[in-house]
Amino acid sequence: MAGRINDEDVKAVRDAVPIDAVVSEYLQLRNAGGGNLKGLCPFHDEKSPSFQVSPSKGLFHCFGCQEGGDTITFVMKVDHLSFSEAVERLAGQAGITLRYEEGGYNPSHQRGERIRLVEAHKVAAQFYADQLESPEAEIGRAFLAERGFDQAAAAHFGVGYSPAGWDHLTRFLRGKGFSDKELITSGISQEGRRGPIDRFRGRLMWPIRDIGGEVVGFGARRLREDDNGPKYLNTPETPIYKKSQVLYGIDLAKKEIAKSSRAVVVEGYTDVMACHLAGITTAIATCGTAFGGEHIKILRRLLMDNGSARVIFTFDGDAAGQKAALRAFEDDQKFAAETYIAVAPDGMDPCDLRLAKGDDAVADLVEPRTPLFEFALRHIVSRYDLETPAGRAAALDEAAPVVARIKNSGAQHEVAVQLAGMLGILDTQFVVKRVAQLARWARDRGGKGPAPVRGPQPHDPAPRPASSGPALNLRNPVYATERELLKLALQRPELVSPAFDAYGVDEFTAASYAAVRQAIMEVGGAEYGMQDSQDYLVRVREAAPDDAVRAMVTELAVEAIMRRTVDENYAGEQLVTVRRRAVHRRIQEIQITVRRLEAGGDPAQLATMKNELWVLQQYDQALKGHGAAAL
Repeated sequence: MAGRINDEDVKAVRDAVPIDAVVSEYLQLRNAGGGNLKGLCPFHDEKSPSFQVSPSKGLFHCFGCQEGGDTITFVMKVDHLSFSEAVERLAGQAGITLRYEEGGYNPSHQRGERIRLVEAHKVAAQFYADQLESPEAEIGRAFLAERGFDQAAAAHFGVGYSPAGWDHLTRFLRGKGFSDKELITSGISQEGRRGPIDRFRGRLMWPIRDIGGEVVGFGARRLREDDNGPKYLNTPETPIYKKSQVLYGIDLAKKEIAKSSRAVVVEGYTDVMACHLAGITTAIATCGTAFGGEHIKILRRLLMDNGSARVIFTFDGDAAGQKAALRAFEDDQKFAAETYIAVAPDGMDPCDLRLAKGDDAVADLVEPRTPLFEFALRHIVSRYDLETPAGRAAALDEAAPVVARIKNSGAQHEVAVQLAGMLGILDTQFVVKRVAQLARWARDRGGKGPAPVRGPQPHDPAPRPASSGPALNLRNPVYATERELLKLALQRPELVSPAFDAYGVDEFTAASYAAVRQAIMEVGGAEYGMQDSQDYLVRVREAAPDDAVRAMVTELAVEAIMRRTVDENYAGEQLVTVRRRAVHRRIQEIQITVRRLEAGGDPAQLATMKNELWVLQQYDQALKGHGAAAL
């Protein structure tokens, strides 16, 4: 059993290691006045800094979660260490040799588990680095050279090589006093038939360090064709290594991230190396997992959500890279930094780009250009046929909930306007109001926003109508005329027939109204209603596809028409307004197509589109001038 650390040595450790120096290894600190510093608390999630450090007193306190204490307490809480482990770590940093009250000083028996596991990783990292100079590691050196990394680059990142034998490192660490249990627990070794063997063999090795700079795991790259293992093999989950909580390169990037309020998230170890060597020293990468909530917490504490913060994700241009970007977007709203996507025009990753075009090309790649939300929305929109009203409506159903998740109301409005442009929807305010409605609905449900609707799948025969969040407000002025026309068709069919029966389902923009129009069509139209009004309504209800549409038919059949005097003139106004809006939508669609064709399309198709556009414009003028007589 370990002896108690001498009280004088504990005091010496407290005095030797400034608390602000320790805390700043984990989060960005700024002047709070009165000689104190402030930052975002590492012990609870917050957007405004309530965590304060007093260098003169050697203490910290969070006014949000009430955590507080001295330097040793901070290290214990932030890294989940025992008191002895925290003192031992700080003593190692300060170069203080500790004395123990019972049995003297014996590091191999008296240090805590975490300290021992970290020490094992530190020794292993040096072992791997030394092995990179061996004749066997020529294949690893060639791999690095082919990617533009020389010996100095390998040394800077601590890249090493694991010998191909079964237990080279295991035997080496045993010789340094580490037990088999420690080697297995650390993930450096694994159980073999006759005892522990090396987990990593014949691979290029990257040490993975935590934000404090301690090696907690490894990433290993396959080099030989006869290696049947995965291309990249990472340390398994251990007491000191949780892949969802580590970022490769964070130890090298943290100071520049805090200083510049900017972070670049890349996909792999070599991409981090390429970026740093190209001068992008804020580059980091996840370790065999998607970028998620725990990673965001690490970055938020460094960026401090100061409004000018930028996070740039670089992903391969292939489908897998796009999926990675969209996964990152799922968590984007959890921190306030403006988030961008960077994809090289030819789909190259930063490592390949540096090789092909040099450092300047890498620096240019990570300049923020495309906001991640825009990338995500364009990805959604690209899956729909925007030439049709149904396609635009389905794209809006999937994209609007994404925009509604943007918490900043000003940004949300701006993005909603952009979405309307992407979809080619002329009524921008309709899109803005729909997004705002979804956002309010999410707030009313405690912040749980609507999930984006599933997009069209490869085997779907056609886009499926879908909805997300609350029902559309069908009494909105946007739909008032459509509602009035349907009420007339159900209650006073003689006033709208036969013109109404020539109206297509797509002339009704609300899905439920289109469904009612379809039901009327299936029973013979408004003309049938002129013969037997009671049976007409029964048949329309029976033709409704579900209870919701059936209820809508009933509602429209009994709701009072808005005009006190209901006559042919009023009916004609509704007919003309609905038709003109449909004509305007079609004109907008053709104008979008014409612009695309003028930029480089089929001349014959362009001529056809321009002719249709002219005909529709003339028809619109006739409706405007002559009203229902022009129908």
